[in-house]
Amino acid sequence: MVGAVLVGILVLVVAGCGCVVWADRGGPRWTRAAAALTLGAGKALRGAQRRRRRQVGFNGGDNGGDGGGDGS
Repeated sequence: MVGAVLVGILVLVVAGCGCVVWADRGGPRWTRAAAALTLGAGKALRGAQRRRRRQVGFNGGDNGGDGGGDGS
């Protein structure tokens, strides 16, 4: 089941990239709409990733551990 979902996501990503290329070369209106959605989703994911990195980096990267070592 998880594999099918991952394959579905991969197909959507590849199709979105294809629409971006096709729209850049003057494709039909629906490709421009799909390209805009693809680029918007990518921008949103990059923004979420930056926010997550800032939150992790805000506390100096300390995750509550003792500073390293092998635990002995």
